[in-house]
Amino acid sequence: MKQTVLSDGEWKLMNLLWDHSPRTIGELVEALKDDTGWSKTTIFVMLKRMIEKEIVRMDGSKRCQEYYPVLERESAARCETQNFLSKVYQGSIGMMVSSMTSRKELSREEIEELYQIIRDAREKE
Repeated sequence: MKQTVLSDGEWKLMNLLWDHSPRTIGELVEALKDDTGWSKTTIFVMLKRMIEKEIVRMDGSKRCQEYYPVLERESAARCETQNFLSKVYQGSIGMMVSSMTSRKELSREEIEELYQIIRDAREKE
């Protein structure tokens, strides 16, 4: 599958679909009403575009159309992380970690988590 960059709105819809699928438009409208206030038409148009991008599929075999994610959450997160890293930190993980840690004191648990991530990466080499 090709790498797909999601808009903020697409992330909102995809997170709902990843958390629970299938969902109908009515269920999506209800789930997003307090956060976005999007109308049924807005969500329908977004879903139509997402189907065209092949990140969502629709099953129309039942009374209400149901929507499912095609794009996997991990794949979307990887792509988003790579885009962010390239755009903001010129691809440098070290610069990103340095920036994130310089603005906040890390807890012992967070430091241990970072060490474990590095140890795991070293073992995969």
